[in-house]
Amino acid sequence: MPRYLLAIPVTLIAMAGWAALCFIAVDGGLFRTPLTQSADPAAFARAATQKIEEEARGNLVFALIEEGDVVARHSTSAGEPVDGESLFQVASLSKWVSAWGVMALAEDGLIDLDAPASTYLTRWELPPSPYDHDGVTVRRLLSHMAGLGDGLGYDGFPEGEPVQSLEDSLTQAKDASSNASGAVRVVEEPGSGWSYSGGGYTLLQLLIEEISGMSFDDYMRTRIFRPLGMTDTGYVLDEAERTRLAENYDAQGRLEPLNRYTSLAATSLYTTANDMARFIEAQGPQAAPPGRGVLSPETLAAMRVPHASQMGADIWGLGTMLYAANNRGDFIIGHDGNNEPAINTAVRLDPDTGDGIVVLETGNSLLATDLAGDWVFWKTGNVDFLDFSVALPGMLRAILIGGVVILLLGILLGWELRRKDRRRG
Repeated sequence: MPRYLLAIPVTLIAMAGWAALCFIAVDGGLFRTPLTQSADPAAFARAATQKIEEEARGNLVFALIEEGDVVARHSTSAGEPVDGESLFQVASLSKWVSAWGVMALAEDGLIDLDAPASTYLTRWELPPSPYDHDGVTVRRLLSHMAGLGDGLGYDGFPEGEPVQSLEDSLTQAKDASSNASGAVRVVEEPGSGWSYSGGGYTLLQLLIEEISGMSFDDYMRTRIFRPLGMTDTGYVLDEAERTRLAENYDAQGRLEPLNRYTSLAATSLYTTANDMARFIEAQGPQAAPPGRGVLSPETLAAMRVPHASQMGADIWGLGTMLYAANNRGDFIIGHDGNNEPAINTAVRLDPDTGDGIVVLETGNSLLATDLAGDWVFWKTGNVDFLDFSVALPGMLRAILIGGVVILLLGILLGWELRRKDRRRG
């Protein structure tokens, strides 16, 4: 075989090696610097506070939790002061909390997680599709594995504009985000793949109302929040509660009114940093028992069992994100929220230690998620999967640029070897 043909496999191997190196570097955080080199929580809190003061543009409340106790707090505001008792609308962070309501129904023997969701519904049904609707189970709705194609994403309704009914929203959400179809329907075989679905959680909201005979907000306050001591948390606010709302800012620092939602379970939880710290504490070993009797330790553990993966990494349990390995055989868990104009919220928990972080903000679309990712890397040395997702476009660019360079070098190598072979001939 002519020597110049050897340049082809050499080039392909080099390109594959470069791609693998880029992936390993990003996934392993090889070029990432922790927020602090110190293992002291006070040092992390100081570094986080500095980052907040440099980057926050609206309202932000931060809490650092060690072994179930809040050890550091920081608040900043561009307007009216905020603190741990200020109410924030937390966007998709709502889903993790809402999942507790579903799991409580399962513990109470009122639902079977593996039964078709349609078993429990009378007010609405999934539209016809080529796929078996019996595969749309409660478990798969919790884990975004039900094959739904809504892509929601809700923008909400301005104050003064009536919100849709649950049934109408499920049929076609008027407030669907611009990149979402807004119709809750089965578009692929349930269980065949992961697809994030806000509509799935709106369907679970309807399920809770039908089974409990209560409004979703009343059920969650009665069954989950009050027993956990989360007295400042709910999905619908009364007038007194609304006076404690943190002002909502866009990314340019302008005040924006908060919207209202039909999709309470998916999008519209209002809570405080103090109550989210209580939520974290209730799931750690210090709670004695974890779950504080609202959910059992076994149910909490079941929520952390992987149900969905991407690129070979486990990313989702039942209602909770699985951000990274905690290096003890379990996961760092929690959820993020992000909505227009610039709401970003993030909560992380190591269930083995009770350590965690809470960041609630408006005015910056990624600062809370970024800080929570810093905490995961500081605690574990692992990159959480949202941080990996943010870094993915840059990694792909590096793979593409490096691949082109390697290809050109391979062509030059092949040309040179062919030239030498001709001389010998």
